[in-house]
Amino acid sequence: MMVVLGLAAGALAVVFLRIGAPDVLAAPTLARENYRGHRLPTAAGILIVVAVLVVEAGRAVLGGLGVGDRAGLTVDRSLVLFAVFAFGLLGFVDDVLGDASARGFTGHVGALFRGRITTGFLKLFGGAAVAVVLVATPGFASGRRLIVDAVLIALAANLGNLLDRAPGRTLKAALVAYVPLAFVLGAGSAGVAIAPAMGAALALLPDDLRERVMLGDTGANIVGAVLGLGIVLGRGETTRVTALVVVIVLTVVAEVGSISRIIDRVPPLRWLDRLGATRARREWPT
Repeated sequence: MMVVLGLAAGALAVVFLRIGAPDVLAAPTLARENYRGHRLPTAAGILIVVAVLVVEAGRAVLGGLGVGDRAGLTVDRSLVLFAVFAFGLLGFVDDVLGDASARGFTGHVGALFRGRITTGFLKLFGGAAVAVVLVATPGFASGRRLIVDAVLIALAANLGNLLDRAPGRTLKAALVAYVPLAFVLGAGSAGVAIAPAMGAALALLPDDLRERVMLGDTGANIVGAVLGLGIVLGRGETTRVTALVVVIVLTVVAEVGSISRIIDRVPPLRWLDRLGATRARREWPT
């Protein structure tokens, strides 16, 4: 029940922001062209940050009034809140200040060797640092586990960005990953902690699909990081290592090839990828 309430609270917070403040993403500095030249707001993931903050503030107030089990933040909720803010900030910087001159890990590292630090590299390097800080929480992890878990969180956040090449793709992939994870985590502290962030993210899916907004690196970063953190917080070593291997493989595929082409060649993936898309979207980015 607490997980469902968390999902609903996060989703309702985003819906309220979209209805009550429709111009919140209307700043000209956020306008970007998508893959088919349609100009629309990016960085819609900033709404996830606000929604999670509002939900956690509400939890704190209710706890102080004696409603619920705890008056303050749990460790897991504190970690999720920090991850949402930190990864969201790094993504927002790239959304606002970045350009398309370098893409992917190899592109940003290549630019570094040419003497130029891109906002994308700052996002990658900063994301790795944030992941280490998350896992190195006192009493949480050290040694080999610190490295494995930090790499999982950082690469999961980066994978969210790599998937964000078509409307709704990152959020659909997140939903596919989240549903079994939610059942496995159940009503444990990790499951309750990530629920508001996932509810807020999934509430953006209709607008993302209909090309009214773009999730942006802000949102894609958050979604990937929160899912990675959920696995780290709630699962054993075998699951975490398996998830890391999967994320590494998908990252390599995205870096050296084209996820869009692979999706287009596999009928079930193509169907899911285009489900709910606007009729105008006939050609997909590669």
